[in-house]
Amino acid sequence: MKSATSFSRSGLSDWLLQRVSAIVLAAYTVWLSAWFLITPVVDYPVWHEFMSQTCMRIFTLLALLAFVAHAWIGMWTVFTDYLTERQMGPKANVVRLVVQVAMALALFVVIVWGIQIIWGN
Repeated sequence: MKSATSFSRSGLSDWLLQRVSAIVLAAYTVWLSAWFLITPVVDYPVWHEFMSQTCMRIFTLLALLAFVAHAWIGMWTVFTDYLTERQMGPKANVVRLVVQVAMALALFVVIVWGIQIIWGN
């Protein structure tokens, strides 16, 4: 049975997406770390040139989407595990819904803001 607030159609799909998004985020972190290590001087013009390349914009967008998917699945899991009627009483479902809506709005803002930053100039 699919929950209305889960990310995909099954727990297995969510698990797989969580792992794939972690790999994308790890690769992005390694790539940026390596770039910082091999770049002798990092100032605004050098950084701007590096981040303005189409391949870096696409990789950054992929990392941003991976971050949002990873965060949503992780937080959804925490909310459904800990914001329960057993632990909070009858108000748990309302609290969980409010927290999930707030999380969805925050992640939407992250996506919109990130896209504006990545593709803004």
